[in-house]
Amino acid sequence: MPAARASTVQERLLPHGPLDLVRQVLLFVAAYLLYRLTRGIADHPADAVEAFNNARELIGLEQALNIFIEPSVQAFAAGQQWLLDGASWMYINAQTTITLAALVWIYLFANASFYFVRNMFLFAFCLALVGYALYPTAPPRFMPEWGFFDAVSDFTGVPQDSVTVDAFFNPYAAVPSMHVAFALMIAIPLAMLVRRRALRIFWSLYPLLVLFVIVSTANHFILDAVLGALTAAIGMLVAIAMARRRPDVWSFRTAAHGDATAAREGGAPAIGAAPATS
Repeated sequence: MPAARASTVQERLLPHGPLDLVRQVLLFVAAYLLYRLTRGIADHPADAVEAFNNARELIGLEQALNIFIEPSVQAFAAGQQWLLDGASWMYINAQTTITLAALVWIYLFANASFYFVRNMFLFAFCLALVGYALYPTAPPRFMPEWGFFDAVSDFTGVPQDSVTVDAFFNPYAAVPSMHVAFALMIAIPLAMLVRRRALRIFWSLYPLLVLFVIVSTANHFILDAVLGALTAAIGMLVAIAMARRRPDVWSFRTAAHGDATAAREGGAPAIGAAPATS
């Protein structure tokens, strides 16, 4: 009986077996390592100058569009220390802990939809690397002349661009904002997959929360966020095109929650068989 129960749990959580889980982890690790390779792109002084010039161009464009509100947003958050500290904590965790937890949940409890989300993520990630290479941009925190300061460094006590943290951040990888792209690429699927109304509302508002976080901590401009949203949209369109080629594997299925989640949330079990692994 214990062996049978263990087998049933494994089938529900890992419908394609542990090797498929390893495959998906390796794909995301490979994408992360590719990101690491971009760290040396902006190491030369000329590239740093270009990054600051690009940032000034963005400020000029936002001023022309009357949307240069970043200094006011950070000043507002700085007036409420708990708000700024919360935004700094959120900035640290949004792209890592929260995103990873969301992907794990989709894989375990909405597996039939995971491969669509995976394809969307991987293409958007590759597209972002092109943006980092072609348009290096200094984040607002590097421009104190506009009143910006590094809220995350103040919160942690560790400079974001120190040797310790530099292994995880390209200092001039501001365009596009992948915080916003990641937020959209997990929030939209989860808002469609979860059944509880409160969770649907939370995930529907999550990208707006992340937008406030990246601006109030002086890590991105508004236009960085717009380009991040565009990156996510292109990733979604590519995933849709891929799903048309292999609908049995790469389609997004809102009903595929898995028996365990459906039973726990009072919903119906998944419709149809689980898709083939990819």
